[in-house]
Amino acid sequence: MATEVASFYDDLSDNYHFIFENWDKSIEKQAAVLGPLLEKYTDRTAPRVLDCACGIGTQSLGLTMRGHRLVASDFSRASVARAEKEAALRGVKIQFHVADMRDLSPVEEGDFDAVLAADNALPHLLLEKDRRRALQEMAAKLRPGGILLATIRDYDQLIQTRPTIQPPAFYGVRGNRRIVHQVWDWDGDEYDLHLYMSLEMTAQWTVKHYVSRYYALLRDDLSNSLHQAGFTAVLWLEPAKTSFYQPIVIAKK
Repeated sequence: MATEVASFYDDLSDNYHFIFENWDKSIEKQAAVLGPLLEKYTDRTAPRVLDCACGIGTQSLGLTMRGHRLVASDFSRASVARAEKEAALRGVKIQFHVADMRDLSPVEEGDFDAVLAADNALPHLLLEKDRRRALQEMAAKLRPGGILLATIRDYDQLIQTRPTIQPPAFYGVRGNRRIVHQVWDWDGDEYDLHLYMSLEMTAQWTVKHYVSRYYALLRDDLSNSLHQAGFTAVLWLEPAKTSFYQPIVIAKK
């Protein structure tokens, strides 16, 4: 499964920014929400953060520009390569690694103030033993009193309705438009997410299709796994309070 997920993000890396109406603004907006939370719960004005699911850099770039000290990793080589290019374009210094969340040994640094796992990364791990192993790896990278901050879809609600489609988003102007939507095929507590991008390029439309599987990870299950991995004081923050697009969980080591 890890190979399949890595392939999903390898294939998506060049076009990932098309998911957002304006990726640069999203980078800034997410940092404006996640940054103060990291500062508050680490009690640091410039915390050392390991972004262990960095993708193409959506969170790492913004947090670094905010003044945080970032090390970033992902198990998609293509995504890491893209993130390195984006960091260079913006003149920000981030040390990048290729690493699976379940084995963060390629990241030699430790004693981080925070580990970040954003954009619904944890539910890619379909098995409880893999989630537990990943959380243990994250805990091992933290200083005593450090925190894990993760963002995750609200599966407590989604599992009740099991939606089969995410409404299309339409961006751009004539000649450079795109339509982005998702189809979800449920299989018990798991689902295959089909991401479609219809891109208008040189007067023609091109459709891109990407697919990956997720586990509908409930809050109690994740909270229990966090406690088992040695985390304490698990706190859930709702989008209505944070203005972030997903629920946020913060756990202290």
